[in-house]
Amino acid sequence: MAGFVSLVGAGPGDPGLLTLHGARALREAEVLLYDALASEAVVALASPSCERTFVGKRGGNHAMPQEEIEALMIERAREGKRVVRLKGGDPLVFGRGGEEAQRLHAAGIAFEIVPGISSAIAAPAYAGIPVTHRDCNVAFTVATGHEDPLKAENSLDWAKLADPHRTLVLLMAMGNLDEIARRLQENGLAARTPAAVIENGTRPSQRTVTATLATIAETAQRAGLAAPAIFIVGEVVRLREELRWFDRSPLFGKRLLVTRPAAQAEEFAARALARGVEPILAPTIEIGPPEDPTAANDAVDNLGNYAWVLFTSRNGIDACFRRLHAVGRDARAFGSARVAAIGAKSAQRLAEFGVRADLVPNTAIAEELAAELLHRARPASRILLYRAQEGRDVLPSVLSAEGLQVDDVAAYRTRFVHDANFAEKAERADLLAFTSESTVRGYIEQFPNAEAAVASARGKCVGAIGPIAAAAARTLGFHVDFVADVATTDALLDAFEAQLDAHG
Repeated sequence: MAGFVSLVGAGPGDPGLLTLHGARALREAEVLLYDALASEAVVALASPSCERTFVGKRGGNHAMPQEEIEALMIERAREGKRVVRLKGGDPLVFGRGGEEAQRLHAAGIAFEIVPGISSAIAAPAYAGIPVTHRDCNVAFTVATGHEDPLKAENSLDWAKLADPHRTLVLLMAMGNLDEIARRLQENGLAARTPAAVIENGTRPSQRTVTATLATIAETAQRAGLAAPAIFIVGEVVRLREELRWFDRSPLFGKRLLVTRPAAQAEEFAARALARGVEPILAPTIEIGPPEDPTAANDAVDNLGNYAWVLFTSRNGIDACFRRLHAVGRDARAFGSARVAAIGAKSAQRLAEFGVRADLVPNTAIAEELAAELLHRARPASRILLYRAQEGRDVLPSVLSAEGLQVDDVAAYRTRFVHDANFAEKAERADLLAFTSESTVRGYIEQFPNAEAAVASARGKCVGAIGPIAAAAARTLGFHVDFVADVATTDALLDAFEAQLDAHG
């Protein structure tokens, strides 16, 4: 069985910049060899069963010599495996991808090259510096700054690089920044030429300094900038203050503790990253089947016998359709039953399965859902409430008191999970989000007592999705700064931004 190797560019750091082709290769990989600059979120796209090996370089130390990386890549491919060689940026832009492709060709191994977005263009873009602009330059040059400018034979043509009509982008230049700036000036580039250094481009930890060519090395050193960083020289640097966007938000560079279940954290983390927020994944709960799934299965098998089916979370919807798919059925199983979703996200999830919610209350709480349902349901109607085993009593109590026949069925169970590093993660965070009552209780469970948990949140900006989560947090002693107007992660991030903007 022939193996196959994909040389994949992971992009500059923001996982949202990974190509669709690269993501597909990662999902199909059986063996993953990845570099230091490939972000954790990108590496996580590989299957849990994928064999992962870190082969990058950190602080000048190589986890594995280049020859061994190439030999391992060929060995695994000859075993018939699908191998992904994951590199930061683009594999062919100072990434030794060309050398690795040559070795694969010589070994008779089939391969592909999946381009990635290079930091040479992405980091300036995220800093608000276009590498080309018709008012500033006619071309741009990308070169390595890793070569020692003082060595006797230098392959860089400094006279050509010192061209005021071109933008110059140098990668891996931090170790030689002062000498590079000096060489450019010696070859005719004006000392006042604008210059910038961008550290950790496209990541929430991105930092940018601007100065002149004469002062940029001292400015970067004073700011404490270090690799990975790019050095950009040219008139386009002047456009930064006008075009900067990524690091303008009050959220930029903040660290957000994400306490929702791991399976649901990915979307929230991606939306946070897009706003320049560093998500810290710290699930406090996990979702599993109910203790006895018999009632849940029977209810789904008989959906058409109900007048209304009520869902109070995405988890209940997912559990319902898992059962339907397991028995070879689909959305048609609802028959004439009408469907209610507690909020916009639940309604959206239903739509993904081909079901349009007949009722979505304006406020995503059980009390509101009950009130609106009572206006629509016929007397003595049979209602299926398909929800968490630990759900509040509000819905079944109110509906039953008005004469409706309610089958309150446990679709799933919420369990607390313990993270030995949770306290350290919480300490690092600037922002704390409670997305449900259970995440509040799960947070408390990570500490010896409630007092210690509440103390860990002091000094942070604390937000909640919905009044129920907020009330649970306040009851336990947390200070909640705001409640998101709409029960969505986007609304929560909007509220965090407004809160930080209002308070500086």
